[in-house]
Amino acid sequence: MRIPAHSVCTAIRDDIVAGVYERGSRLTEEVLARRYGVSRVPVREALRTLEAEGFVVTRRHAGACVAEPTEQEAADLLEMRTLLEPLGAARAAQRRTEAHLKVLRGLVRLGQERARRGSNEDLRSLGGWFHETLAQASGSTSLTSMLTQLRHKIAWMYTVEAPVGPVESWTEHGAIVDAVARGDAERARALTALHAERATGAHRLRFSPATERVRTSQHAVNMPGPRH
Repeated sequence: MRIPAHSVCTAIRDDIVAGVYERGSRLTEEVLARRYGVSRVPVREALRTLEAEGFVVTRRHAGACVAEPTEQEAADLLEMRTLLEPLGAARAAQRRTEAHLKVLRGLVRLGQERARRGSNEDLRSLGGWFHETLAQASGSTSLTSMLTQLRHKIAWMYTVEAPVGPVESWTEHGAIVDAVARGDAERARALTALHAERATGAHRLRFSPATERVRTSQHAVNMPGPRH
């Protein structure tokens, strides 16, 4: 497997999210460099970035390891999303372009069509694209980056059950886009907050809190910790 050096960070992150590397497992530069067909330099840089993002921790005598988020840290991520996604929607109502609206409306049409057919796998992908585009429409690079990072971490820590009412869910997406198109920031914020709150209930932890070993780290999963 050989990938461009600048894509190493994305590749390692995707493999962590997919469970290729288990929580707590060691990440050695030599093995990673061999797996992705690059030198150790881009691997080292990628591990630093992933540590800052909270996917990796550096432990004394062990080196880089996949982080082991607690149940509370995982719950915090969902709460953060319910706060930031409505902010992004409000900003999108003020800053969106016609190109953003075209993409969002297209995704809503596809989502509603797939929801009527019961194509749940398609709906997950379309939902991700919808929220990514909505974040980009906010015109804030930092907010978009934070929301993208939250989505990666939530996908890593949670499985998402199929929504009870997929048609209703995509009707909510459509209402959000309508508010954004009208420039109604407060309605876009309120609708997105309600949508995010409902979506939270479909998330189930991938790991079992009952079997999780106690950790003493003082650093939340979404915050970079010091390197030893």
